[in-house]
Amino acid sequence: MTYTPEPHHQAFPGMVNGGIIGTLLDCHGNWTAAIALMDAAGLDQPPCTVTASYSVQLRRPTPLGATLTVNAETVDLGEDRATVKMELLAEGKVCARGEGLFVAVKEGHPAYHRWS
Repeated sequence: MTYTPEPHHQAFPGMVNGGIIGTLLDCHGNWTAAIALMDAAGLDQPPCTVTASYSVQLRRPTPLGATLTVNAETVDLGEDRATVKMELLAEGKVCARGEGLFVAVKEGHPAYHRWS
């Protein structure tokens, strides 16, 4: 996934806010988990997943104006959950890394079928 931050995403002049970076990692990790769970179960659409936990390590300042690339990989897959490692790059350099646990929710959970 690629994303180009806008000026209102700055923490200070020329640098992207860490909260925006965390959001990008969380969102891409969540979708990576949902697709992995869908593929493993042979479903026609991804299950509704939520973030159970995630961590972010900010490795270097992330420059505004650069197109950011976010990569994610499922490293552990259960029946209803996936652990995903994420990485955010700017100009070919790793700016942040993260890991998250994402869980498929059942009917009755507020997020159930929020993508429908």
